Amino acid sequence: MTTIYIVRHGQSHGNVDVVLREGDPHLTDIGKDQIKEVAKKLIHVHFDAIFSSDLTRAIQTAKIINLKRKLILKTTQVLRERNFGSFYKNKNREEIKMMLEQLKAQIYTLPQEEFWKYKMIDDMESEEEAVSRFITALREIAVAYDDKTVLVIGHGNIMRSFLTHLGFATFRELPSGSVKNAGYIRLESDGVDFFLKEMVSITKKTVI
Repeated sequence: MTTIYIVRHGQSHGNVDVVLREGDPHLTDIGKDQIKEVAKKLIHVHFDAIFSSDLTRAIQTAKIINLKRKLILKTTQVLRERNFGSFYKNKNREEIKMMLEQLKAQIYTLPQEEFWKYKMIDDMESEEEAVSRFITALREIAVAYDDKTVLVIGHGNIMRSFLTHLGFATFRELPSGSVKNAGYIRLESDGVDFFLKEMVSITKKTVI
């Protein structure tokens, strides 16, 4: 078995202002402090490798946790957040807010099987597409680091999709915000299956 810790990045400027999500937002000062606290919690965990999404907020998170470990940080696009395509492009705050409310209203009425394939716009990545690449990456890590412990820095939405895929909860029980900034999952994997061992700052809350 490989032990994998999946940590969500700290608060970013995109979490504070939805308009900034179109770019590659950095961590806020609050976000940096959140990750420093996680680093303290995990200080006694021996990591053999560190992987991160190649987005800035994830890389900053990885570097804070890796500060005293000095491991080589491996970054990859396959650990990125779900790709929303042009969803945020060239829209102001009110337009994005309206579209997000519309998206939430639509997806929470869908049967689970339709939820996985749903796209509000054509160039948006579906939950199924996003979680498929994420799981493939985790399996490759588990095979490459058999019997070792690995840190993976990722994003909230894709972590929710992953937990839903594993049957931990339905998508209605893990709405947006269920995985807090700096929240994390500890699991074990044999390269095929995943076994949840611990979840920190992840909360179920059913949406009707």
